[in-house]
Formats: sequence, C-alpha cells, structure tokens
Amino acid sequence: MTQQSEWLKVESLDIEAQGIAHNSEGKVVFIEGALPGEEVQVTVGRKKNNWEQGSLVALRRESSQRVTPGCPHFGLHAGACGGCKMQHLHVAAQVAVKQRVVEDNLWHLGKVKAERLLRPIEGPAWGYRYRARLSVRYVAKKGEVLVGFHERKSRYIADMQQCRILPQKVSDLLMPLRALIASMDERDRLPQIELAMGDVDGRQITALVLRHLEPLGEPDKQRLRDFAAQHEVQWWLQPKGPDTVRLMDDGGAELAYTLPEFGILMPFKPTDFTQVNHHINTVLVGRALRLLEVHKDERVIDWFCGLGNFTLPLATQAREVLGIEGSEALVQRSRENARRNKLDHKTRFVARNLFEMTPAMLVADGDADRWLVDPPREGAFALVKALADLCADPSLAPGWQPPRRIVYVSCNPATLARDAGLLVNVGGYRCTAASAVNMFPHTAHVESIAVFER
Repeated sequence: MTQQSEWLKVESLDIEAQGIAHNSEGKVVFIEGALPGEEVQVTVGRKKNNWEQGSLVALRRESSQRVTPGCPHFGLHAGACGGCKMQHLHVAAQVAVKQRVVEDNLWHLGKVKAERLLRPIEGPAWGYRYRARLSVRYVAKKGEVLVGFHERKSRYIADMQQCRILPQKVSDLLMPLRALIASMDERDRLPQIELAMGDVDGRQITALVLRHLEPLGEPDKQRLRDFAAQHEVQWWLQPKGPDTVRLMDDGGAELAYTLPEFGILMPFKPTDFTQVNHHINTVLVGRALRLLEVHKDERVIDWFCGLGNFTLPLATQAREVLGIEGSEALVQRSRENARRNKLDHKTRFVARNLFEMTPAMLVADGDADRWLVDPPREGAFALVKALADLCADPSLAPGWQPPRRIVYVSCNPATLARDAGLLVNVGGYRCTAASAVNMFPHTAHVESIAVFER
C-alpha cells in the first residue's frame, strides 16, 4: 500500500459505499470510508490502468452527513467487523443513496425511468436483524472462541463483544456463546451458529441452529440445555445440510411471525427463507398489496412465493391466488400455512423451476389479473422474457391475457433494472412507480419495489 499526498475531492458514493473521486491524472479512485463532498487523502491498495482503490487516511473537509458509528467494531482499523459498511453515514443519507442506486440502475441498465418515485420504506436502524449467520472459530493458540461476522475483507472472524444491528438480547449473548462453545468437548468442530427469531404478540422467540461436524455427546448436549434454560433460547442441531436441521428437544414456543394488518400467522423453521427485518417486511407487504390494488373478483399469481409471505395476505383480498415456487419442500410448507390461516380454499401452490420458464408454460398457468414477483438476487429473467415475448407477439397464445399490473419486489437493483427493461421496452409495460426499501440499514444491500402497468 502507498499513501498519496494528493487531496482528493469525493464526488459520489458507489453501491459498495465507497467514495468516488478522480485524481490529478483523471483516474477514478474508489475510497473506503470517504463520503461525498469530503476532501481526503488515501492509501492506495489496488491499482489498475483506469482506476485505483484505497482507504481514507486523512480528512480535511468533513461531510455534514458523517456521524459517529454506533458500534465499536465498525471502521477501517485492523480487525474491524465487515458486517456493516455505512455506519459513518447518517441513516437518512443512507436511504437517499439507496434510492439513487435504484433510479440509476433502472435508467443506465434498463433504460427505464419510473413515472413516480415513492417514499422509501425505512424503519428502525438498530436491532433489526432477526436472521444472521454467525461464524464460530476455536483459536487453539489463544485458547479462546470467536463468534460473529467476518472481519472486513478477510476470512478471519472479528473479535466481537457486541453487535448493534442484532436485537439487544442476541447481542448480549455473543460473549456467553463464546464461553459456552469454549466449554464444549467438540469446540473445534462447531463452525457456525445460525440465528432465527420469531415475534408473536410482542413475544420474541430466539432459535439458534448449531452446525456440528461430529455427533455431540451427552455432556455437550447438557451444556446446550443449561444455556437454553438460562438465556431462554431454543437449540436446533444441524449435523449436515439444511435438510438435517432438527429441534434438539421437543416442546417450547413455536417459531413464527405475524402480519397483523392481514391477520396472518406465519410459522417457519429456522433455516427457511424469511426476511431478515420483520418490521420492514410488515410494511413492505402492506405497501405491495396497496400498490397491486387487488379486487375481490380477481385472480393473482405470486411468483417465487416462498412460505406464502405475500400469497396469504393476497388471499384475504383476491378471489384466488396461485403461488409458484421452485422448492417442493417450500410449497408443502406454504400449503400448511394456508390451512393454518384458513385460506386453503382460496390458494393453490405448485413447484416449478422458475429459471426455465417459457411462453407455453406461462400460458398453461392461465390468465391472472395481477402478478406479485419476488425473486432471489438472480432476478426473474426467464419469467419476464416469456411474458415480454407473449406481449410483443400475441399470436403466440391467442386469447391469453397478460396481467394488467405487476408489483416486483427486488433484492438486487441490477437484475430489477434488467427485467424492467424487458417489461417496458419489449413487453409494452410502463414503470409507474418505484422506491428503495431499506431492509438492511448500515449495509450496502439495496432492496426495492417497482410497479408495472399496461
């Protein structure tokens, strides 16, 4: 690494929360820790022909949006935790950055401009992370255990005593968990603890999934039981892949979350996909359904439906909802949740590979007045392309009617923009509204929601 004496003016922030500047040679410089409007000196770690990447080492002019990070483990120092990237930026400014990312991606990647920008969805900035995957490492040389996220740009685990983005109860468990693992016979064969929290009627249920590479002896199981009794948690054991996860001891509260606006109770297992941020998910589901404007005589399709997070609320409003998901196991769980909420008479769930959709497969699912699309990071390219092709050439399916309105919930602005480009520029849809969703405050993750109509 080389420190440069030149003072650089930071012009903007990229998707990874790095400041962007140009040096005297006109070369782009990406700067960790720098914010727009600041004048900084940089230590350069990587050099390419047309760009450089480095870290802030001196600050001459400070941004009015710079704040003191809320966590002592955040920063550019050696051993800093890599879980967050934006704690030094005011939360409102973080949201503004993410809103701009959504706009810029739609235009530059999809050549789409939303007719209306909605107010971003935001919520509590701290204690929001109800799901997390914590790495575990027994450091034999030091005779201690580390539990937490990885260090910034490193495979090593950060030495974390607390975590502000985890619920306070879980943050307070980090040091006791370290002591527990250190006391266990299989301490060097326990690589991971996965957190999943439920919240029903204001009561939090904390489930911890322990990945163990060797069978646990009875003394280790008793240590886990004692810890569970003392700290009011559930232990689930995972000897191999996610399908092997089992509750260690029967009994205890059911893991679930609620969608109070729609009277929905959603039971789940700790390794099921559920949204990390329960507060934002509640607001997001409500906004998505209001934007979709479902009428009681309409049929709706929920693509990538998962456990039914959107399907079941939709079923309280529509005549019929078809939920389609790639995993047969999730489809079975969706059916169970529909029965549990007495909505099975208005819902149907099928398993299908949504990354291999064709126009013929789309037509076979029948007409639907409205779609809800909530894909993983890869987006919904095959699905959207099949729809766009049918819209561009109605002779492919005479009589089939495309949905009049689509609400697309995205966890990757680049794939949203790609898919939006197909919908608008090939399928003839208009992007009538869009906004960012700050599901992960203090991180560079950008979630969003967009509406398409024809």
